[in-house]
Amino acid sequence: MSVKVGIIDYGMAGNIYNISKAIELAGGKAGIIKTEKDFIGYDKFVLPGVGSFPDAMDEMEKHSLKDILIDKIQDKPTLGICLGMQILCKIGFEFKETKGLNLINAEVRKIECSGKVPHMGFNKVKIIKDSPLFKGIDTSLEEFYFMHSYEVNNYTDVIALTDYSEHEFVSAFQKDNVFGVQFHPEKSRDSGIKIFKNFITI
Repeated sequence: MSVKVGIIDYGMAGNIYNISKAIELAGGKAGIIKTEKDFIGYDKFVLPGVGSFPDAMDEMEKHSLKDILIDKIQDKPTLGICLGMQILCKIGFEFKETKGLNLINAEVRKIECSGKVPHMGFNKVKIIKDSPLFKGIDTSLEEFYFMHSYEVNNYTDVIALTDYSEHEFVSAFQKDNVFGVQFHPEKSRDSGIKIFKNFITI
């Protein structure tokens, strides 16, 4: 029986179709979560996101998903993607200081480097801690698609880093059953499908 993965639509998830398609290609069964009752029956959750940190939290409150999401994430594996990764953190500083879901003790701040921001395009990751999310990933060959102007500052839950213009940032974290990736696996071709396959088997 296929693992059922619920993609949380809180009004900022413009990449839901591509994520759903990638999950299906990885062998999972994808569905969309918009309300509290929609959480029923799923084995895992994906928290996507395209846009700004404060807008995402405003939409989360508007759709009455914040508290129920925090509760559900405690019980089942959850993967945050890009902005979805960032709002799992304690606080963000995009445009204004905004509280996140506070599931990861981290801050989200603008990338400060000599390169062009946003950081956009394919790049490699460097695994620094074993995690089932990167099982079988050859980091010397495989690349992932990034598109972001802000980064997660965390020092305890990091599982992968990425170099960009002589600047190193957190590209993936894991705390218990909560995972986050700064890149878009749904736009990362076969490498991204492998990430979803690993997530499905966790």
